[in-house]
Amino acid sequence: MSTLELEKKQVVEVGGAPAEGKITDEAIAAARNMIGLQLRPEGPYLQDATTDTLRNWCNGIGDLNPLYRELEYGRNSRYGSQIGHPMFPMAFGWVGRTRWGLPGVHGFYAGNDWELFRHVRPGDRISAIERVVGVEEKESKFSGRLVLQYVEASYFNQHGQLVARALGTCTRHERKAAREAGKYKDIKPYEYTADEFAQIDAAIMNETKNIRGSNVRYFEDVNVGDKLDEIVRGPLSLMDTMGFLVGCGRGHTHGVVFNAAMKHPGHFFRNPEAGGGIEYTGIGHHRESTAKEVGVPGVYDYGPQRSSWMATLVTNWMGDAGFLKRIRTEMRRFNTMGDCTWCRGTVTRKYIKDGHALVDIEIRGENQRGEVTTPGIATVILPSRDPNIRVHIDGSNLDLELPIVR
Repeated sequence: MSTLELEKKQVVEVGGAPAEGKITDEAIAAARNMIGLQLRPEGPYLQDATTDTLRNWCNGIGDLNPLYRELEYGRNSRYGSQIGHPMFPMAFGWVGRTRWGLPGVHGFYAGNDWELFRHVRPGDRISAIERVVGVEEKESKFSGRLVLQYVEASYFNQHGQLVARALGTCTRHERKAAREAGKYKDIKPYEYTADEFAQIDAAIMNETKNIRGSNVRYFEDVNVGDKLDEIVRGPLSLMDTMGFLVGCGRGHTHGVVFNAAMKHPGHFFRNPEAGGGIEYTGIGHHRESTAKEVGVPGVYDYGPQRSSWMATLVTNWMGDAGFLKRIRTEMRRFNTMGDCTWCRGTVTRKYIKDGHALVDIEIRGENQRGEVTTPGIATVILPSRDPNIRVHIDGSNLDLELPIVR
């Protein structure tokens, strides 16, 4: 057999449209048989934390906090170093993504629940161990039968120290069923009034003024019912979604895409809109036609980006001296092009655990229609005026004892 014939034999057939896989009892059983297995981590994309990668991550999520962006600001902070935004480990790979089981069945990022232990600093190199921890079957108005998949990722630095642990959730839907159900078919692009644009612009301009920074927020000064200063992201544009990919260090082109498609043909297709060029089925984040093929009304955001916006809401409020110990976000509604996400929060609880002063916060993302798209919770460690409360620099001495699947 000639070299050319051998190469042709190795080429796998890639379809001309996203695969129309089915959720069957057999496919669910096969997925459940994977519980406990360690996965090959997605990526890695960005492993090395540098001043540039940490800043670029902030550019990708719109975070303006100088503690995460500026080397000199960090050197003069209590940490003696620039530190990474708490969600920077996401740049290694988006935990909870659809990469295992249920071939040809579309997946959506449904949220993450992070427990954080240490800061990432320039010079750190992040690695991750990812394992399957759960599979659950449910019914939805969006597509009927669906499957929830749970993955746990543990992120370590080059010293073997645990930086963060995240539970990732992914929902799997039959593309045809979601398309035919048409749950979102009547949603139209939103038209903003001049007053609404003025409100959005003012919130954007005021965000830097509301970053707490070096002004210490003490546990004793916080009250249940306190509101966090809201931030806004949007109206969502292609600049926002493409910028997030750049911030994550992600970008597959040409032969890199082709070889990935040969390994996993069910996740790729030859798009007629691209002259038959191979695209990933997640291109619905950028192509309206592909989004509608999976029942979404239009081009939509990246869930990990939205989760990071919610983290910024909290870090702006807590100040440099606080430590974001936990943040959970759930993607309950799509955030499509032209939508705004107003990130808001309310303090719900104050308590002491294992010598740490903790504050729980209810967080939520609301769109311009007043719909809650992203409910969640956060827990922050704050400094205390009580000398019996230990001084903290991070959350490494506190374990919230969260169940694996929650």
